[in-house]
Amino acid sequence: MTTIAFETTDLPVIGAPMAGGTTTPELSAAVARAGGFPFVAGGYLTAEALAPLIERMRETTETFGVNLFAPNPVPIDRGAFDAFASALEPVAADHGVGVDPEPVEDDDHYSDKVDYLVDIPVPLVSMTFNIPTAEVVDRLHSVGTQVAATVTTTDEARTAAGRGIDALIVQGPRAGGHSGTADPTRSIDDRSTADLVRDVLAEVDLPVAAGGGVDSAEAVEELLQAGASAVVVGTLLLLTDEAGTSGTHRAALQSGDFDETQLTRAFTGRPARALVNDFVRKFDPIAVDAYPAVHHLTKRFRAQAKKDDDPQGLHLWAGTGYRGAQTGSAETIVKELGGRFPRN
Repeated sequence: MTTIAFETTDLPVIGAPMAGGTTTPELSAAVARAGGFPFVAGGYLTAEALAPLIERMRETTETFGVNLFAPNPVPIDRGAFDAFASALEPVAADHGVGVDPEPVEDDDHYSDKVDYLVDIPVPLVSMTFNIPTAEVVDRLHSVGTQVAATVTTTDEARTAAGRGIDALIVQGPRAGGHSGTADPTRSIDDRSTADLVRDVLAEVDLPVAAGGGVDSAEAVEELLQAGASAVVVGTLLLLTDEAGTSGTHRAALQSGDFDETQLTRAFTGRPARALVNDFVRKFDPIAVDAYPAVHHLTKRFRAQAKKDDDPQGLHLWAGTGYRGAQTGSAETIVKELGGRFPRN
């Protein structure tokens, strides 16, 4: 079996690629200094905006990955979408922003970013939201890049293996932020990530990294014992000095006002785990499967909530292990998480 890039670092810890500015160059560099595997988060960026982040990563380490959102269009139920937009409109108006009721679709500049990564290769590219086509996998392989896919079920793992994927990132349902599921319309049942890892490894003979619900070094150990060769941490790094987490989000994670997380489609039209706030309570019951259309629909509202320091209107991404998030340097935290399990 080929050694995967994330298996060559000193510690079996991967810094999650949290798009939208949360995984900053400083955070990725701190993960690398600690001996973990860093990612550049390519979601929501053009190829031109991604390029300097990759070059900055190269200045720190030659061992890293780049994460992309693979397109996964879901037919929009226009009636349900219009009803959601109408319900959002008065709430948005109260916050001084308008709502464009026309659905906006895009592929997150996916093709341009794949072209760039073929022209200027990196060690590893991971995909989430969908399994990349065999053609894309072959193009990246042709320039020496390894390809990983986020999977959330054994069926997805088998599909990925059939397309020539080199490694899997097994994401349990307790992970914060967006689920990487290739079927965003499905009902996602709660289960432990360790059990999912064991099920995947019983079906597919590929290296596995795993994440979701990680709240301590003990949770890292549990996933390693289940067969993962590395553990992905994201929520545990949200309060670190280097993370791009907003002040509003940081305060909410540490506040007693928010005491549960939930998978919701309310913010983006795709299941994502967040702290339960007023927006989730009001809009999750009528949320629709329509990513990225709902993401674009709510984007101005969420930006205003951030500007207004309003945690009740903001997407407060968090996994179930959010109480384990610590302040301080990400370098220190990664060392604490993985220091008991050095590779050498």
